[in-house]
Amino acid sequence: MKQHAVIDSPYGPLTLVATDGALSGLYMTEQRHRPPEENFGARDDRPFGEAVDQLTAYFEGELKEFTLELHLGGTPFQREVWQQLRRIPYGETRSYGDLAAALGRPGASRAVGLANGKNPIGIIVPCHRVVGSDGSLTGYGGGLERKQRLLDLERGAALF
Repeated sequence: MKQHAVIDSPYGPLTLVATDGALSGLYMTEQRHRPPEENFGARDDRPFGEAVDQLTAYFEGELKEFTLELHLGGTPFQREVWQQLRRIPYGETRSYGDLAAALGRPGASRAVGLANGKNPIGIIVPCHRVVGSDGSLTGYGGGLERKQRLLDLERGAALF
């Protein structure tokens, strides 16, 4: 059973989706690869209390690691990439090549990038921490401005 809620954040409204009580989606407005609203289930704020609390603490710079139960769909390779994203420490970045090498697939940078772009639980599964091989900002489903702001938050820069 799917349910969803929409919450305010410093990055605009966020849509949280739960599947059988576990967080299965976090989508920003105008996000690339955002599923249609009708796939989010009924609107119900009840399953999201802990997610909202942890996101609030993260946005306030008080939480560095999320401990939410997640329901990650996707292919086995996508799930491997998303698990690797969760290993990138707060405030640090990795390149697509770094992730491919960590997965034991050094030639799979492009495939890692595609899987990264399909991450259904942005921010919590920190795809914003992935940059180009030269350290430059590269594509982000929520937009490069949001990506930069999330990185600045984690690096201790002022949000506003």
